[in-house]
Formats: sequence, C-alpha cells, structure tokens
Amino acid sequence: MDKYSYISNAHVAYIDELYDDYKKDPESIDPSWKTFFDGFDFAITKYGEDAEGGATATSSPAQNGALATKGTIMDMEQLPKEIKVRALIHAYRSRAHLRSKTNPVRERRDRKALIDLEDFGLSKADLDTTFQAGHEIAIGDAKLSKILDSLKKIYEGSMGFEFLYIRDPEMLNWLKEKIEKEALTFNPPDEEKKRILYKLNEAVVFENFLHTKYLGQKRFSLEGGESTIPFLDAVINYSADLGAEEVMIGMAHRGRLNVLANVMGKTYEQIFSEFEGTAKPDLTMGDGDVKYHMGFSSEISTPSNKKINLKLAPNPSHLEAVNPVVEGFVRAKIDHQYEGNKDKVVPILIHGDAAVAGQGIVYEVTQMANLKGYNTGGTIHFVINNQVGFTTDFDDARSSIYCTDVAKIIDAPVIHVNGDDPEAVVFAAKIAAEFRQRYNQDIFVDMVCYRRHGHNESDEPKFTQPNLYNLISKHPNPREIYNKELQERGDVDAKLAKQMDKEFRQLLQDRLNMVKEKPLPYNFSPFEQAWKELRKSKPEDFDQSPETFISEDSITTVANALTTLPKGFKPIKQIEAQMKQRKDMFFSSKSLNWAAAELLAYGSLLLDGKTVRLTGQDCRRGTFSHRHAVLHDANTNKSYNSLKEMKESKGQFHIYNSLLSEYAVLGFEYGYAMANPDSLTIWEAQFGDFANGAQTMIDQFISSGESKWQKMNGLVMLLPHGYEGQGPEHSNARPERFLQLSAEYNMVVSNITEPSNFFHLLRRQLTWEFRKPCIVMSPKSLLRHPKVVSPLEEFTQGRFREIITDTEVNAKDVTRVLLCSGKIYYDLAEAREKNKIKDVAIIRVEQLHPLPEKQIVEAVKSFKKNNEVVWVQEEPENMGYWTFMMRALLRDFPMDVIARKASASPATGYFKVHQEEQQNIINQALRIK
Repeated sequence: MDKYSYISNAHVAYIDELYDDYKKDPESIDPSWKTFFDGFDFAITKYGEDAEGGATATSSPAQNGALATKGTIMDMEQLPKEIKVRALIHAYRSRAHLRSKTNPVRERRDRKALIDLEDFGLSKADLDTTFQAGHEIAIGDAKLSKILDSLKKIYEGSMGFEFLYIRDPEMLNWLKEKIEKEALTFNPPDEEKKRILYKLNEAVVFENFLHTKYLGQKRFSLEGGESTIPFLDAVINYSADLGAEEVMIGMAHRGRLNVLANVMGKTYEQIFSEFEGTAKPDLTMGDGDVKYHMGFSSEISTPSNKKINLKLAPNPSHLEAVNPVVEGFVRAKIDHQYEGNKDKVVPILIHGDAAVAGQGIVYEVTQMANLKGYNTGGTIHFVINNQVGFTTDFDDARSSIYCTDVAKIIDAPVIHVNGDDPEAVVFAAKIAAEFRQRYNQDIFVDMVCYRRHGHNESDEPKFTQPNLYNLISKHPNPREIYNKELQERGDVDAKLAKQMDKEFRQLLQDRLNMVKEKPLPYNFSPFEQAWKELRKSKPEDFDQSPETFISEDSITTVANALTTLPKGFKPIKQIEAQMKQRKDMFFSSKSLNWAAAELLAYGSLLLDGKTVRLTGQDCRRGTFSHRHAVLHDANTNKSYNSLKEMKESKGQFHIYNSLLSEYAVLGFEYGYAMANPDSLTIWEAQFGDFANGAQTMIDQFISSGESKWQKMNGLVMLLPHGYEGQGPEHSNARPERFLQLSAEYNMVVSNITEPSNFFHLLRRQLTWEFRKPCIVMSPKSLLRHPKVVSPLEEFTQGRFREIITDTEVNAKDVTRVLLCSGKIYYDLAEAREKNKIKDVAIIRVEQLHPLPEKQIVEAVKSFKKNNEVVWVQEEPENMGYWTFMMRALLRDFPMDVIARKASASPATGYFKVHQEEQQNIINQALRIK
C-alpha cells in the first residue's frame, strides 16, 4: 500500500461532490473535510497557478491533482505544501495519540501513527519555511519547525487525545481549542503544584504505611496509580467551582481505601480500626462486608471554600456492576432534589482497564447515556489502567487498541494520560470537569499507570509478568518523580516533600496508636439523610400488613384522569375500546381489572405526593398490551401520559420504555430507589425469565444489600410468570431462586391473584416505615381473565392480604386442603366448580416471603382436623415454591406436593404436552379420575 494511503477515504468523484457541497455551505460537511478544503482554497488563493502540482483556482481538489489517484489513493506529492502542513496538523489531531508517551513503564508499540514529515511529502528542508497553517493551532504564521514542536508538545507528550470522531461541530471545536491552546500554556500556579504534591504524598505514604503495618492483608493498593488522588481532588474541586453540589463515585476495590481516606475524608482511625479488627459491628444490622466494598458519604470544603457532598457507592467485587447503580442514584437526585438541573450532581465512574474493556455492563451503561429515561447529564469515566487484569496481559484482555474504545459509540472524547505526570493528570481532570458541565456528555480519562504488587498484596506478579515487574520494581513512584521535577524546575523547596512525608507518617502513627489504645465503635456512615426518618424492620411487622386503602374521592380523581383524553386527541380504535372499558369499570360496573387497579395505585401515590417510576421493555403499553399508561395519537403519534397530566397530582410520574437491557436497567432502578425512599421504583421484565440476565444485580445488590451495607431499598420487580404453553422460555420467572435468596426478612416474594391485593401491595411499599425490595411473579393470562377483578370497595378499605383463604366451601365437608400460589388457583377453582367438588379447600399464598406462617397454619386448622394438606404448583417439582414451603411448614403439619415432574428445563415446548401436564396436575389435586 502507498505510504500516503491512510489519509485517503474517497474516490475522485466523491471528493468533487464534497467540494461542491463545501462551496455551497462550508458548515454542511464533516469538519475534517472542511478543514482540508479551507486549506485547499487558501493555497489556491495564495499560489494560484503557480501552486505545486499546477493547481488552478477554477478546478476542484480532485481535478487539480490534489487528490489525484494511484488506484484510489491520494497523492501527497502533488499537493501544495500549505495543504500538506494542514494535513499534517489534521493527522496529529486524529492519530498522534498512537504515539503519545502515555506509558510510564515501557515503550509503546508502533501503532503506525504515520505522522512523520515524510508521510506528507514534507522534509527537514521545509522546517524553516513559514506557513499560515500555524493559525490552525493558534500560533499564527509560523515556521514548520515551530508548528511541529507545538504539535509534538500538545499531541505526543504525556497526553493522547481522541476526539476527532465527534460529530457535533461546536463540541469538536471547543475540545480542539481547549486542548491546543491550553496544553501549550498549561502551567499550574505554585499553590496548585504544592496541592498536587500534597495529595500525591497522602496517597503514597498511606499505601506505604498500610503495607508495612499490615503486611499480607488485602487492601488492593493504589501503588503505581497514586495520581488517581490528585485527579479526583481536581475533578471534585473544579466541578464545585462550576456549580456542582454533589459528586457520586462508583469504583471497584483497587485504591478504594485510599480514595476513602484521602478524597472522601473517612478518618484514618476508622480505617485502622477495621484493619486492627477492633471494630465491633452491631450484628443486628446484618452481616456487614469487607472494608473495600463499603460505601461512604461526607461533605468537604474545597480550596475555594465551596461545600460539596461526596458519596461513594457500596458495591461487590463484581467489576463494573456498580456503574448503573450510580447512574440511577444520580438520576433520582436530578429528578427530585435538584429539580432537573443536571449540573448540580456529577457521577464519576472509576474503572479498571481490563474490566472496562471486558464487562458488557459497560456497553449497556454507555448506551444509556443519552436516553431520555436514563440521562444523568454526563459521566466522568476514569480508568486506572495498570495494564494487567488480575494476571492477564492486555493482549489477552481485549481486541481493541484501547480499553476505552467503547467511548466512541456515543462520541465521548477520550484523554489518555501518563500516570507519572500528575500535572497532565490534573489538566485532564479539569478538561473532563469543564466538558461535562458545559455539554452534559460523557468523557473518558484513561490514566496509564501500573500495579506495584500483584492483584493483592500477597500475590506474586512475576509468575506471569516477570519482565514487566522487573521494570516496575526499579521504577520510582509518581510522588518521587514529581518531587524531583519540581525541584529541578525550582518550583518548590527541596525540603517540602520530606517535611510532608515526615508529618504525614507521624499523623498516621498517632492515629494508629489511638485505635490500639481505645478501639472505635463500628461506624456505618449514613448514606442519605432522607433514610434517617425510616427504621429497620422487626419480625412483628410481617404478622399483618398496615392499612393501605384510599378514599372514594381519590378513586374518582384518578379515574377521571385515566378516562379523559385531551381535546383533539385521536386514539386508534383498539384504544378507544380500552378507554370505554376503563370508564365502565370505574363508573358503571365498579369492578377493576389488573391494569386499572395498578394504575389506580400509581395515581393514588401521586396524590399523596410520592414519586412513581416504572421502566422496562415496552412497559408504557405493557408487554401484553394491558397497561396503556401512555397513549399515542393515531394521526400525529403524539403521546399522552394520563397520570402525568393529572392536575391534582402532587408527585412525579415517570414511565419509560427501556433499552433492550436487563442487567444495566435493573441496576439503574436499584440506584434510583436507593436515592429516594419516597419513590415507588419499579422494573418490569418483558418476561420473568429475563431476570436471569440481571442475576448479578439480584444476588449482589437486591437480596443482600441491606445485610452487607445497611442500605434499605424499596425496588419492585415485576416478573411475568405462569404456565400457558409458551415453551421453556417465558413460562417461569424462577421463583425458587428468589426464595433461596430469602432470609432475615430481606425482601418480599409474592405471587398475587387479585387486582385489589396488587394495589395494596404497591401502596404498602411506601406505607411501611422501612423499605424492602419486592419481587412480584406477575400475571400474563390473568390480566384479562373475567374472574380476575376486584370490586371498588376493596380499594376503599383493608390492607394487603398475605393469604386468601377459601370461603366457597363448607369447612365441615373438607377432607383435603390445597395450598397454592398464583395462576394455578384459577385452574383449580374452575375445575372444582365444573366438577361440583365440595370436599377440597383452596388457600392462596399471596406472599411467600416473609412467609405468613401463622396465617397459613391458622387457615389450614380452620377446616377439620387431620385433613390432608397438599402443596400444588404448575412448576416442576424441583422448581417453584415446594422446597421452600416444605422446609418452612413441615414442622406444622405433614404436607405432600403435586407438580410437574422434576425437570432440567422449566417447561415443555409442545403445547399438547403442556395441556396434558396441566390437566394431570388439576386432576390429581382435585382427585378427578
């Protein structure tokens, strides 16, 4: 291939077409081509027919030979030199990051940057020639030597910039000017240099102190990446100057203790107490978690005397899983506390290089960034790129050149920076903070550094990277490098760093001595003030639910909103029929189906001033076309959200169709619920088994978050469940998995059969004086079942019923009691009625955890003594509820099970087989022969 081929991207005809568009409207074409044509026209104007290559002012670049082809390749030899210099500048902006000196411990690979003079038909003989192209980088007319030196300083130094793919011209130009003007002149004042050195000193000495005092203990040190601390310090301080009042950070374990101590302000005494093992946790608060997973919140004062709240999200060791949780938390803050102002709260996600490249959740969260339902005003992504993932070299960890290449899907700029150059790191921090606040878009900073030790402090990294770790063992830390540089430049006194070191080490030793003499109480920092008004749950809270009924006036208010369309709004015919049916239910039959009861619950909470947020795939109309919370005009496609437009509403109603993701979306909603205890936050799976794509969130956050981190959460998961012959997928939401995770009143697991009971369950979520996640095995066919309706009086009185006992049979006649949950009740009841069976009672267990054991035992005993008790389920015997129910109830009475046979697959794929299996369950349960 010709040596100039990399800058060619079109045939001559295409270039001519582009040039015609440029002449009509220069702003209508891609900015990179506009730059090229600007240079071409300048060269023609200046040199005319004397231009190299015989260019004429009347012909196009292609016709002039400026883009003459060798095959389809631009021939640089025929271009005027002014254009060649402009092409050189463009190439530096586009590709010099491939050559920038961002790696502190080893030479970068040759990525074929092709930015040498020879690649543009230029040579050393041209270095003394003056070119107007210098204006492109704001240095005016300049010799090529000065232009080249400036380009090298900007683009080949400690920072590499990727931004030329950005398609927003204003954003692109802002970045270009910011990078090129400020990189050439960036020189922090002495006070800022001292602060950088001070933060580096804190980071280095803290790690060194822990390493010597607690040899062999896991701490996942920041050594090698200590410039993280001045980066965060600068981002937080500068964001505060630009109007931010709160920063929410999500990060994994690497460097977490250092961030807690030297950014968040967690006291050294607290950290030492955890290392010493002298902290005494209150075991009534759960099982706790290791010190490098815990969350923290604080308020700090910046150097410019701005107050800013800092939060570090708690998270598990599952890398990047915390990302959507942070985003959801920030969105809740924007929606409520900051009234939609995205500049007030800034999310920062700290990644590892292997994780940001390897974890699919990163892609999902990135795709969320600019969606209406999930936008958080831009995230600052910071990569601690230590070039090794556990023991895996980056060659085996990704196919892309950079770990941050996911940024390009949303046109997010990327700054690669050498971790050994803390001033460059701080410069990157300031660009990131300003870009985020100005454009409310994501930006990535990839700090290339190293990991001093193995994955943890007892691991031997030379097992797998002997060459790399031979280099690292001889490499000075960033503080030593920076201190030496400052002294050589005469920026600080040689004694300053030694004095800082000595004073800080003594401070740490004093704090450690204090802890050893008097152990600290175990301190769980409150995560959010709003949660203080709530309390921990107690076992007696689950004996009976609180009252959750509403007034008739409230029903009328919500009903009017749900059945009234704006003037001129034209729905499609099917919606007209739905609206007629909805009006009839509220005002004529006064009996509500599932969708009406659900929307009434939301509307009643809005009247109470609460927030309701519901997201999921196609949730606005509902997977089964039942909800229709948002209607669309048949002619204009304009949407109408009935509850959002309800005049009497005191709360906010948010309902969004989600991107086709479960893992990230569920995490986002968990974070949203974590920020606002007065929000009914709901995620609806399109089908219940889709939750298996979000199992990390369920296992690590939803089921265990309160025990590990003392963080209550009221998230609701709606998981459509029920055997209707649709095959192995979409039949089973795997209730057994949730029940296996259930203990210590950690969450509610339910399968509800009546619309009014669903209404009361939803309202109970915000009526309780505490919060619990709630899993609902929600219906499919029952959404339109003629018997699945509830009279209006069940909404104006009562509470959630954990069980529904049988009132259709005479207790004296009963010889068998069936316990069941969910849809199968209606199959059993229909068959019992059809066959006129009088001696079988059916008790519905609406809440499986916390199991209403007292209520079940009392209901069973309300019939004759020594009745046969059978658990009936349509799921296979090794799935569903049986194992859980058997373990819980066998001590109260003997119980057998009727279910599908134990199976590896949740359901058969053959409809006739499904019908036969279902009928067999009904026949066995009711003793029909």
